Amino acid sequence: MSRDDLDVIALRERQKRNFLTTLFLSQGVPMLSHGDELGRTQKGNNNAYCQDTKLSWVDWTGLHDDKFYDERDPMLDFVRRLSKLRTEHPVFRRRRFFRGDQRKRKARGARAKPENLPDLVWFRPGGEEMTDRDWRAGFNKSLNVFLNGDAIGEPDRRGRQIRDASFMLLVNGYEGDLPFVLPPAPYGQLWNKVLDTADPLLAEGESPAVKARETVPVAARSIQVLRRA
Repeated sequence: MSRDDLDVIALRERQKRNFLTTLFLSQGVPMLSHGDELGRTQKGNNNAYCQDTKLSWVDWTGLHDDKFYDERDPMLDFVRRLSKLRTEHPVFRRRRFFRGDQRKRKARGARAKPENLPDLVWFRPGGEEMTDRDWRAGFNKSLNVFLNGDAIGEPDRRGRQIRDASFMLLVNGYEGDLPFVLPPAPYGQLWNKVLDTADPLLAEGESPAVKARETVPVAARSIQVLRRA
């Protein structure tokens, strides 16, 4: 197998993790089909209901068998991490729509007060808030999104306000590595990386904490998830 073949396979695996991350950390019910957590493809056949063959079967044998290593184990472990992250943090599974930016006349950027931050803010890789012009730019393939755990808009079962950690998702859809600048301090003084689709074996705590306005390198076609410390 050539180096080019290995690069293609590595990119495919990373794209699988990108799609799964986008699915699990989006609002609403994550529609995961059985076998997706193993990278099952049905060889591209999306209508295999009438195929009683290996094309539509799901092979569960050998997974996490102590006797040998299964090549599907890393994907399954990554999906488990995603599922745990979503389960533990209600900011990823809100029951009401985001309100977005309500700061019509309030200070923005570095002058914003933490208590006035909206539930959702979009940023350019350079750390500036996105504008309508940015959304219309067809060449844009990368962005940051801030999810405010202190601004969840629904109560819990006992009527109490739900509070959670705040997160930053760094999404690089570009074909090359990009430097991402974190937002100013009101959004978070320190951030810890909890997930990286370019480094699926990364354990939380292995990467040093990064400060507001610092630069974070994000690999080509990958997503990083940062949690506010």
